[in-house]
Amino acid sequence: MATEKNKFSDSELEEFKVLINKKLLEANEDYALLIGSLSHADDHGTDDTGRTFNMMEDGSETLSREEVAQLAARQEKFIQSLHAALIRIENKTYGICRVTSKLIPKERLRLVPHATMSIDAKNAQK
Repeated sequence: MATEKNKFSDSELEEFKVLINKKLLEANEDYALLIGSLSHADDHGTDDTGRTFNMMEDGSETLSREEVAQLAARQEKFIQSLHAALIRIENKTYGICRVTSKLIPKERLRLVPHATMSIDAKNAQK
């Protein structure tokens, strides 16, 4: 009878660390773009050349800015989750389900590297 693994090896953790760092780099780039569009840093100073009193355009721009702000907030949360995953790697607790204390399958972690729960635990939570 084979014993079930209860944590990943150092080489497996290193593999996940590389994956997470790559995702973190991409996420930071996306976040910078979102923040840039919110701050109008990329509008080339053409704000005052168009019609400024068109109510439909103003409303549309406000809605669009709210959507971008929500996307930026989600991206920031994702970045924080990735940083937390890197800390779990350093502590050698990465990939352990916080509900069942069993290893989360590698396939899930490759798709969702910041996961803290197995699919079964996540589904039971609903």
